[in-house]
Amino acid sequence: MKFILIDKLTKIEPGKVATAYKQLSLAEEYLADHFPTFPVLPGVLMLEAMVETASWLVRVSQNYANSVILLQEARNVSYGTFVAPGDRMEVTAEAIKIDDKTSGFKTQCTVDGQSTAKARLTLMHYNLTDKVAAWGPQDQKLVEHLKIRFRLLGGPEALTDQ
Repeated sequence: MKFILIDKLTKIEPGKVATAYKQLSLAEEYLADHFPTFPVLPGVLMLEAMVETASWLVRVSQNYANSVILLQEARNVSYGTFVAPGDRMEVTAEAIKIDDKTSGFKTQCTVDGQSTAKARLTLMHYNLTDKVAAWGPQDQKLVEHLKIRFRLLGGPEALTDQ
């Protein structure tokens, strides 16, 4: 199963900050298994939402220069209040650095102004052709797919002037 944890990108300042939100619904299947009588968003999925938001900031800042962006390190991860069905979780990723192959972020999730999670993230980014030269067509397909997903997430409307 592939999770896409953010529902909409609301703001992107290339090289600086990105914000998004996740509207949690009781219809999300994983809630039935997390705490069956107390459905809340698992902490690891809050972390995934922060990684996704930061990844979009890298993609836009680097004009999709890399087809793959992965979490390399999560530090100082802490959790606050629960995120329950009906809550809208706001996600912010503030760039500390965005280099060619790695990037660093200060990230946070909130619901109604209260912190639900925060972390310092390091992401690594690369192209498949960095590993196998013949994989160039796969890089192109991945980037095209990501551009479509960006439009679906409202990314173009979230972009701000630099």
